[in-house]
Amino acid sequence: MDLVMLLTVFVLAIFVGFEVITKVPPTLHTPLMSGANAISGITIIGALIAASATAEMAPPLSNTFGLVALIFATINVVGGFSVTHRMLKMFKKKR
Repeated sequence: MDLVMLLTVFVLAIFVGFEVITKVPPTLHTPLMSGANAISGITIIGALIAASATAEMAPPLSNTFGLVALIFATINVVGGFSVTHRMLKMFKKKR
């Protein structure tokens, strides 16, 4: 029963996220991207905690998931900041 409830919440989150993302106007994209980068930074902190947990505190599988989450969140932050930087460069005056 719990698995069905968790899957239902996950699928609903996918649909809501898709609807919210597609309705964002281009002028708001850069500020929202910066906010998403901040959230991914928080994910990096949580992933570091999960990846560095000792064997007495957590099973080894959580260390593996923590490392994978750390890698994906880092890719997301670096990619997000590079895209934001490139978008902001478009608004600079040409010399």
